Amino acid sequence: MIIGSLLPFLDIRFLDILDILLVAFLLYRLYYLIRGTGALYIFLGILSIYLLWWVVRIFEMELLTEILGQFMSVGVLALIIVFQPEIRKFLLMIGTRSIINKGSKSIFKKFWQFGEQFSFNLTPIVNACETFSQKKTGALIVFTKENNLEYYIETGEILDAKISEDLLENIFYRNSPLHDGAVIITNNKIAAARCVLPVSDNPSFPTNLGLRHRAALGITEHSDAIAVVVSEQTGRISWFKDGNMKRNIKPVQLKEFLAKEFMS
Repeated sequence: MIIGSLLPFLDIRFLDILDILLVAFLLYRLYYLIRGTGALYIFLGILSIYLLWWVVRIFEMELLTEILGQFMSVGVLALIIVFQPEIRKFLLMIGTRSIINKGSKSIFKKFWQFGEQFSFNLTPIVNACETFSQKKTGALIVFTKENNLEYYIETGEILDAKISEDLLENIFYRNSPLHDGAVIITNNKIAAARCVLPVSDNPSFPTNLGLRHRAALGITEHSDAIAVVVSEQTGRISWFKDGNMKRNIKPVQLKEFLAKEFMS
């Protein structure tokens, strides 16, 4: 009798399986866009409120149901406002003809690279920062983690070049057209130069530091990226992580920090 009563629930059609796969694929692409950003935590917060709304409805808690119901009634508009950059990127991705091809390639690439040790080329980066420090050459270098910062890469000049000390020195040379803005390094390559980053509006930020430092703080507030700045005025090296700053570090300390972040 029990088995017979469960049989109707096992009547799964091909379209049901396809429906589940499509939803899973869209959720994966959504996660790929917002991973490593503050938007992920906002999304989880909204999802928690939505689940709480269903719970209070089930238990017929009228006051909470009414309050959360008002919140959910404007939930779509709130999502559009909060996730405007992510929605724009998601719609652009959907509008691309090769969305399925790109999605499948990225999935297979992750499986292919699973378990491989990632070798980060730190020596030329640290050597370049040491040279910048000695010559008081301003520099801003951003290293991606889970969030590959595609939106900010597109604001600069795409390079997709091998990391080298000479290339970094040429990029940040004072008369170089690429020296303004940030260099973004992802997948052990220089993805782009002269990138525009969000500037932090933290009121407690030291007033004696310039826009490079504010941009480095801003990108680490908005993502899980790591940023390194060499001051043009003092030559001091600083690193930024999770909206926090460590100033006046030595090249050997920088190498130890980056090795811990990317090679541990």
